[in-house]
Amino acid sequence: MKNINILLTAILVSLLLSCKHETKPTKERLTAFVNPFMGTDGPGNTYPGATVPFGMIQLSPDHGIGGWDRIAGYFYPDTIITGFSHMHLTGTGAGDLYDILISPINSKATKTLKENGNRPYSTFSHDNEQAEPGYYQVYLQDYGINAELTTTKRTGIHQYTFTEDQNSGIIIDLGYALNWDAPVDTYLKIVDNTTIEGYRFSTGWAKDQRVFFTAKFSKPFESTELFANNEAVNAPSVKDKNTKVIVKFSTKDKEKVLVKVGFSSASNNSSKNSLMAEAKHNDFNKYRQDASDVWENELSKITIETDNITHKKTFYTTLYQSMLAPTLLSDTDSNYKGADGDYHQAKGYDKYDTFSLWDTFRAAHPLYTIMHPERAKDFVSSMISHYEQTGLSPVWSMQGNETDMMIGYHAVPVIVDAYFKGLLNDFDAELLYEACKSNAMDDSHGIKEYRELGYVPVSFDHENWSVSKTVEYAYDDWCIAQLAKALNKTDEYNYFMKRANNWQNHYDTESSFLRPKKADGQFLEGFVAKDYTDHFCESNAWHYFWFVPHNIEGLINKTGGYQRFEEKLDSMFTYHPKDDDELPIFSTGMIGQYAHGNEPSHHVAYLYNYLGKPWKTQERVREILETQYAPIPNGHCGNEDCGQMSSWYIFSSMGFYPVNPADGIYVIGTPLWNKASIKVDDGKLFEITAHNASESNKHIASVKLNGKLLNRSYIYHHEIMQGGHLEFEMTNAENLELWTEKEAFPPSNP
Repeated sequence: MKNINILLTAILVSLLLSCKHETKPTKERLTAFVNPFMGTDGPGNTYPGATVPFGMIQLSPDHGIGGWDRIAGYFYPDTIITGFSHMHLTGTGAGDLYDILISPINSKATKTLKENGNRPYSTFSHDNEQAEPGYYQVYLQDYGINAELTTTKRTGIHQYTFTEDQNSGIIIDLGYALNWDAPVDTYLKIVDNTTIEGYRFSTGWAKDQRVFFTAKFSKPFESTELFANNEAVNAPSVKDKNTKVIVKFSTKDKEKVLVKVGFSSASNNSSKNSLMAEAKHNDFNKYRQDASDVWENELSKITIETDNITHKKTFYTTLYQSMLAPTLLSDTDSNYKGADGDYHQAKGYDKYDTFSLWDTFRAAHPLYTIMHPERAKDFVSSMISHYEQTGLSPVWSMQGNETDMMIGYHAVPVIVDAYFKGLLNDFDAELLYEACKSNAMDDSHGIKEYRELGYVPVSFDHENWSVSKTVEYAYDDWCIAQLAKALNKTDEYNYFMKRANNWQNHYDTESSFLRPKKADGQFLEGFVAKDYTDHFCESNAWHYFWFVPHNIEGLINKTGGYQRFEEKLDSMFTYHPKDDDELPIFSTGMIGQYAHGNEPSHHVAYLYNYLGKPWKTQERVREILETQYAPIPNGHCGNEDCGQMSSWYIFSSMGFYPVNPADGIYVIGTPLWNKASIKVDDGKLFEITAHNASESNKHIASVKLNGKLLNRSYIYHHEIMQGGHLEFEMTNAENLELWTEKEAFPPSNP
């Protein structure tokens, strides 16, 4: 009996120790809070596929059918998949890329559609589909094939689990195109029984795109068929506008086949080298884990504490989506196709492209200077190389092309911001200045008339956008002036500061708006501020009235002073469109005339701080945070736009935002989190604590910075980067005494 008791005691102790071990808390991965499907429904235009931060490859499913809703290749309500292509734009309205479509097939791949170019397709269900950072999976139910995707920086990794079938195989389709994209020259070569190489040159939004690839299969081909314009070709290689290859092999049930595809924009030798450098083995799960670990490392640069899991998922999903662009362009040999059409080598930096600058200069690039300072330097190096190759800095560049989409010369604020934040100390300052100045002295896009008249005059050409161009050029000119001043270029400083005031030339006292103006100096007749016309870029006069981020004080004075400005700002959020108003596709996320779904409105809620009414900013910012974002497929209120929509949320949820993206100042809004910690240089932390933060406690009672009461409604970039503690006391009542003195207002005048 004694022995039995000893034995029972030993078992009990063992069980207790085992339970203690099993219940030891483990740190939950931040990747678990990311939903890559956010924005794949509604107007978001995102893709759900696999990529790594700022990677060259965006390996994602394609329905194979064009249209606005499928501008990123995928639309959540759809039910078919044609294949998986390797390059996609994130959250734009531009229908380009979709390069190198790979489609698994077997004997059951018999359905085709006219709408997808008569290519085989399979239906699928969201019940058997998943996505996480660096990984995508879907079961192709008509085929019985499970598809899994992951990536490295320059390679796409496919794993297909086949059924037992004598006719299993893979199609590589270089003629596949959607929307604006079209192939102009394609090439395929069967190198050996596991290797295919080729290229796809295409045109579309970006006129001269070149993609070289090398594909390596884990299973030897039993047969291959090459096609040119859907006609079989009996040769080891084929070159034509529309080519494809079908490789076949027999498979056992649940047999896995790996396809690794390396890429370059310069040569097949470099695409082979990318594959050899980044995809040496055939362990798919290791590639998946490596991609996940890269994402975990990047996401962990900002940690938050909150009891609201929905908000936490929104935060980490937007943080994820902020790192989907710009995208890597140089290969492992540092080669890339340049904007001049020649091939170049990026020496001492990684070359990036996909610069959606009309969107991302506002908040995404300022975020990069905090989270990714070294990569931000590479972004500037990439812009300077564009200038050296073309004589102009990029406007909206992609795949080694200038698309000239949208307006402004917004590489300028990105470069100037990085310069004044100390990131470009090793750069040639004169070269930076010349690159910034280049577009401002060009004659295209109305800039010649802008220089001569002081504004862009009305024209009824498509996308004239005269008022919008004037105010955005004026802001960029202010940025150039600041750089000129720092370089002791007094005459040029004065010249560009004069141009920075050109926004005033559109101000109309009769309507109290910035109004389109003819070349003879007369305002356009029949002006209605809420109308969407070609005089405003994807916006109306309400949206663009506020875009003078370098001189809010001057705008207040023009409007008639603080009270009049506040009344107009209130009206921005309360003057709702009528049921019969014609709203364009990009006018989404509406709160009155405020349109969060498009970028020109993004800073407007913060302007109450310039009036001594920060409590109104706090109310509007919290409203936008809680109503315009959700971690669901229809969770973006407008195009995500290469990280800008997400960056607004990241900044604003932490409690501040860069109203002027190039002055190193962040205007305070209201924090959403109990605590947020930002990892900055040298292992330092900038911590943000919001005591008593809750759904109802959205107002600020007081703020301390590093233990001292903050007597201003803004903080500086250097205060974040040196580490410290921003401490909010939150309350449910408006604090009408907070930051009411002019000395507390954010600085904003020439």
